[in-house]
Amino acid sequence: MVVVVIPARYQSQRFQGKPLAQLRGATGVQKSLVQRSWEAGCAVPQAVRVIVATDDERIAAHARGFGAEVMMTSPEAANGTERCGEVAAALEDAELIVNLQGDAPLTPPEFVTAVIEAMAGEEMATPVLRADTRTLRRLREDRAKGRVGGTTAVFDAQHRALYFSKEVLPYADALGPDDAVFHHVGLYAYRGETLRRYGAWPIGPLERIEGLEQLRFLENGVGVKCVEVDGAGRDFWEVNNPVDIGRVEKALARMGME
Repeated sequence: MVVVVIPARYQSQRFQGKPLAQLRGATGVQKSLVQRSWEAGCAVPQAVRVIVATDDERIAAHARGFGAEVMMTSPEAANGTERCGEVAAALEDAELIVNLQGDAPLTPPEFVTAVIEAMAGEEMATPVLRADTRTLRRLREDRAKGRVGGTTAVFDAQHRALYFSKEVLPYADALGPDDAVFHHVGLYAYRGETLRRYGAWPIGPLERIEGLEQLRFLENGVGVKCVEVDGAGRDFWEVNNPVDIGRVEKALARMGME
C-alpha cells in the first residue's frame, strides 16, 4: 500500500502559519498552501490514502474542512520525516510512505510516480531537477540576499546522494554545456521499516547545521536514490519564505491551475 503523507506544522522560523497561507490560482480562486499540496497528493494514481499529518488543531480543522484525512502527530516531532514516521508506526501495512511536503503545491503527480517506481530494491528515493536558468538565478538570488531558499543535491554516477545543501552546489562562477546544478524536490519515498528506524537516530551534525532532515539518512549509512525528473518546462518552486507566495502564484497562473 502506498500512503502519501502531507506533513504540516504551524510553527516556522521563516514563515509562521505557512500551511494556512492563501495562494491565488489562475482563475482568482484562493486556496491554502496545505490544501493545494493535498490536492497534488490526491492526483497521484498509486496513492491509496492521502493524510495530512500535523500537531496543530488549526491546521487539522482546516484540513478536515476541505475533506482531508488528518492524523495528529507529536509536537515534539523535529521535522516532516519524523511525522511520517509516526504515520508509518500507526499503519503497519503501509509498504511505501511518500512524504509530499506541505509547501510544495507545484509538485506534479508524475514526479511522485517516478520516485515510487524507482523504489525497487531501495530504502529511500527522492527526485531532483536539472536547474534551468531561471531556477538557478532564484537560488543564487536567495543566497545573495541571505534567504534560505531551495535545496541542491549532488550525487554519484549511480545517482546515490552524496550531499544535500541549502547552498548552491556545486559551486561554479559559470556552468559549461555539460555541467548542471540539481534542484532537490522536497519529496521522499521510504520503505515503511526504514522510516520507522529514523526517529530512533539522533540528529547528527550535518542535519543540525544544514537543517535538512534527509541528511540523517546519509549520516546513518542509508543510501538515498536521486531520481532525475523532467520539469517539461514547468515551474517548480517550494514556499520557503513569504516572498515565495508571489513566485508560486505566478507559476499557477502560467500553468492555468485553478
